[in-house]
Amino acid sequence: MEAMNSLFWLLLMWAFLWPQIRYQILQNTRFRLMRKLEQRRKSRLILLVHRQEQIGMFGIPFVRFINIEDSEAILRAIRTTPPNVPIDLVLHTPGGLVLASVQIAFALKDHPAKTTVIIPHYAMSGGTLIALAADEILMDPHAVLGPVDPQLQVPNLGTVPAASLVRVAEQKGKEAGDMLLIHADVGRKAIRQVEEVVFQLLHERYGQAQAREIARTLSTGKWTHDYPITFQEAKDLGLNVRPEIPEEVYALMELYPQAQHTRPTVEFIPNEFTSPRQSA
Repeated sequence: MEAMNSLFWLLLMWAFLWPQIRYQILQNTRFRLMRKLEQRRKSRLILLVHRQEQIGMFGIPFVRFINIEDSEAILRAIRTTPPNVPIDLVLHTPGGLVLASVQIAFALKDHPAKTTVIIPHYAMSGGTLIALAADEILMDPHAVLGPVDPQLQVPNLGTVPAASLVRVAEQKGKEAGDMLLIHADVGRKAIRQVEEVVFQLLHERYGQAQAREIARTLSTGKWTHDYPITFQEAKDLGLNVRPEIPEEVYALMELYPQAQHTRPTVEFIPNEFTSPRQSA
């Protein structure tokens, strides 16, 4: 009986400790790969990756978006990077707080050495805002950016595009209620503010006319907020994008697994075929 009790407590202790041990092993593997990429590119590597990771005792996932903690950490990383050292920022995010995204974007823009944003899969909304601050954007050929048009919280409606509120108020004219007019006024201000932020991020590198055109296209509600701006569309907009992702970045993304509580939705058998990226 005593042996059974000891075994029970050992198993219970292992159940508590194993998730943390597994996470530490994963993190150490990431750091080794990050250091390898930093040494090869002679840059400071920063990752902003929002996935759902099983890090708690019961594997409870945490849904992540760009927040103030992210901006504090990235600003600290940028601030502690020597002015002559380039920065590579890997982005994988659905977006998040405008305030946090703007803080990161301007800190990246103001770094004296070359700045590169690397997008292996997607950087939407606030992620796109940050990407616009970099000297160049490296995108996988099938990665996407997204519009940066403001979204407002409206009682009884939820999250609504600011541009749609403005248009509805204009259509209703004098028949529009006070609350709609208030929301439309806030919407106009939000659009104008975001457009100006994008312009300030771009005009030194793209010139005033092109920067204004890009800012207007991305911030005024031309598309739905989740519209995927492909590599070719980003290039057509005039953005400095290149389809060159370091192989280490793809390997790093493998080390940020999604939480899985059921069977995986995608399965394949790894084989020895050489990918086009590896053979290039």
